[in-house]
Amino acid sequence: MTRPSAADRSAATDLVTREQLPATAAGAPTTPEPLTACIQRGRDAVLAWDRRRPLLWDLSFTGFWVTAALIDFAGDGWRNVTHNPNAPGALLLVLSLGLSVPLLWRRTHPVAVLLAMTPFAVVNGWSGAALQAALLQLVVVYHIALRRPLRALWWASALMLVPVAITTTRFGEGGWSQQIGSHLTSIGVAILIGITVRTRHHYTEALEDRARRLEIERDQQARIAAAAERTRIAREMHDIIGHNLSVITGLADGGKYAAGKSPERAAQALDAIGTTSRQALGELRRLLDVLRDDDTGRPAERTPQPGLTDLDQLIEGVRSAGLPVHTRVEGRATLPPGRQLTVFRVVQEALTNTLKHAGPDTTCEISIAHGARGAVTVTITDTGTGTPPRAPSDGRGIPGMRERTALYGGTLEAGPRPHPEQGWRVRLHLPEESSQ
Repeated sequence: MTRPSAADRSAATDLVTREQLPATAAGAPTTPEPLTACIQRGRDAVLAWDRRRPLLWDLSFTGFWVTAALIDFAGDGWRNVTHNPNAPGALLLVLSLGLSVPLLWRRTHPVAVLLAMTPFAVVNGWSGAALQAALLQLVVVYHIALRRPLRALWWASALMLVPVAITTTRFGEGGWSQQIGSHLTSIGVAILIGITVRTRHHYTEALEDRARRLEIERDQQARIAAAAERTRIAREMHDIIGHNLSVITGLADGGKYAAGKSPERAAQALDAIGTTSRQALGELRRLLDVLRDDDTGRPAERTPQPGLTDLDQLIEGVRSAGLPVHTRVEGRATLPPGRQLTVFRVVQEALTNTLKHAGPDTTCEISIAHGARGAVTVTITDTGTGTPPRAPSDGRGIPGMRERTALYGGTLEAGPRPHPEQGWRVRLHLPEESSQ
């Protein structure tokens, strides 16, 4: 997996921070202090350079400390702290290089580097040279705390105290508590710095992972919402177009047969076709206006969805297409708009199927029984003799009616009437609304 860039880390941290802050605080622009911003830019630049050229950075870091160790040796600075001013120069040179050159592999193999430096540190303590380059082991301990299991720090600390014990035993300068205590303090500080940086890295990675999850969740929610909206729109367009085209087809067929015998009836059929067509176009325009991306910022015109009051107009249109429809209503309607739309669309789909599949000389009956708190039972039956399938393969029609019904926890049954009766029956039941 590609390691995130500095810009990606910063963006991930900002995203999660905005999720954690209150809306007013997250939305308010913040300006960092100039010194803090300068330090942050410098740190990001160094980290970016290190990620691009890690070997060059390791060579620069190691070269700096090798040069410092050689300057300490060549400039006789080591004589200020040594226990053995007469140590051979060749030994001092080997010790200086042995305690500094292995730093080149400190990040990739910190444990091996510490083991490689330990013999030189032991010789440094045994000979009494006491070169300051031995303190570079603290850098290696820092990298062990940063990159290796924390249990490795126990033996690493013990390993670093061996040269100190040897020096204290041989040359006896200062008490054991003073020598061991000061070195333990230095080791502890290096370990704490390593653990702190390691914890910060883990925290940053957790922020990045959470930011990625939030982005994935946001995209998934957007796709789910888009799919649900497409399904809703497809269902609405199927109901509008399917019903009105079925009515228009019935009117056109009736007008064709009436044209020769009764021109007046043919003219009435054409007039009904025009009215139905305009109604369908109006509903489609209202539906598509909601989806239109209007650059002017003017909100789309919103009109109420069909309800129970529109059933009479729906039934009259079906009757004009040649299908006799009888209605019976029981109880008092107390349905909210959403339930009214469900009832309207189910009745519309059932009548459309009857027009398309029932055959000639068919009658239809609609029974609506209202209950308390939004409960309703709707039964649509016909006496058709047609045999074409009533469930289209495109997932609309009856599946669409079931989806609408499921939104309110209701049930929908659709199928042939029981023998010896013939025809088709659709029964919709919406239970009472649950109390909030």
